Amino acid sequence: MPRVLWCINSKQMKHIALITGVTGQDGSYLSELLLAKGYSVHGLIRRSSVDYRERIAHLEGLPHFHLHYADMSDSMSLVKLVGQVQPTEIYNLAAQSHVQVSFDAPEFTADVDAVGVLRILEAVRTNHLEKTCRIYQASTSELYGKVEAVPQSETTPFHPYSPYAVAKLYGYWIIKEYREAYDMFCCSGILFNHESERRGETFVTREITLAAARIAQGKQDCLYLGNLDSKRDWGYAKDYVECMWLILQHDTPEDFVIATGVQHTVREFATLAFHHAGIELRWEGKGIDEKGIDTKTGKIVVAVSPDFYRPTDVVNLLGDPTKAQRELGWNPQRTSFEQLVKLMVEHDMNKIMHERISELSKERKMNLAEYLEKGIVK
Repeated sequence: MPRVLWCINSKQMKHIALITGVTGQDGSYLSELLLAKGYSVHGLIRRSSVDYRERIAHLEGLPHFHLHYADMSDSMSLVKLVGQVQPTEIYNLAAQSHVQVSFDAPEFTADVDAVGVLRILEAVRTNHLEKTCRIYQASTSELYGKVEAVPQSETTPFHPYSPYAVAKLYGYWIIKEYREAYDMFCCSGILFNHESERRGETFVTREITLAAARIAQGKQDCLYLGNLDSKRDWGYAKDYVECMWLILQHDTPEDFVIATGVQHTVREFATLAFHHAGIELRWEGKGIDEKGIDTKTGKIVVAVSPDFYRPTDVVNLLGDPTKAQRELGWNPQRTSFEQLVKLMVEHDMNKIMHERISELSKERKMNLAEYLEKGIVK
C-alpha cells in the first residue's frame, strides 16, 4: 500500500487507535485500514527474542504507526499503555486463538482470552476514559460450539465446546456487563472463520494451501487432515476488519455477527485449493479411511489422521450477517469463497517457488533469470 496515504498533517489527527494483537493477520489489515483513514495507530507487542513482526514490517517507520511493549497478562502494563496513548478506540484482537492449542494450554488461554479482556476494560476505567474511548472485542463463532440452530445470529444461544470458546465467552459477557454497568461504548464482533494469505501456517486453511503448493511443486507427498466433513463459514480477513471499524462508528454500542452467510466443508476447501495448484482431486473412502487422490497420477495426496480430531469438535458453523448488512451497510460477499482460496493458493505457490529458487541458488549458484531460461522453475 502506497505510503502517500499516510502523509497527513499531525494537527489533523482526531482518531487514536490502540490495537492489541497488532502483529496478527487481523491486526495488520486493521492497521492498514485505519492508517489510510487518517488514524494514529498504536500497536501492543510482547517482548520476544524471535522476530514475529513480518506482517507489519512494511508499516514500521511510518509517522503515525507506533509500537509499544506490554502484555495482556500484565494489568499494570496495560494501564500504563492506555494512559500514555489516550486512545479514542481500542481494538482488542490479542488472544491465544488456536482452538486445538487451548486443550493443551487451557490456563494460559483463559488468562489472555478471558481475563485479558477485563484488564483492558479496567485500564480504560482507571484512566477515566469511559466516555471518550470506544472498545471493540474480537469475539468468535466458536461461542456457538455445539450449535443449537443453523444459521447462527446475534440471538442464537451459545454452547462453547473448547477451552478457547469458554474463555471467549467470558470476554463476550464482561464486555456486555461493562456496557450496561458503566455505560461504556464497548462491543463484540462475533467473527466467523476468516482467512487470508497472512493466516498463520498452523491453521487448517493455510496448512491446506501450503500443502497444495508444495505437493504441486514436488516438495511434499501428502497432506494429513482431521474431520473433512466439518462445515465452516469462511470469509476474507481484509473484509472483516472493515466491519470491526464500522461497529465502532455505529451510533449505539451493539454486538454483531461478522460472517459471509455461505458454508463449505474442509473437503471442499481442499478440493478447490488443489485445483488452483493444478491438481484435480478424486475422493474415495469414508471417515478416517477417506483419501484425496490426484486424478492425473493416481497418487494419494490427502489423507485423514485421527491425530487431528479434537476432543470435542465443532462441525457446523454458519453465520447470519443480516444485522451487519442492514445496520452497518457492510458487504459480506465482497470477496467470494472461490476468490479467497485462489488468492491464498497463488500466494503460497509463489512462496514455495521462491523457496525452491533460494535452495537451488545455494546449490548451483544461478540467478532467477537462468532458472527461468533453463525451465527449472516456471
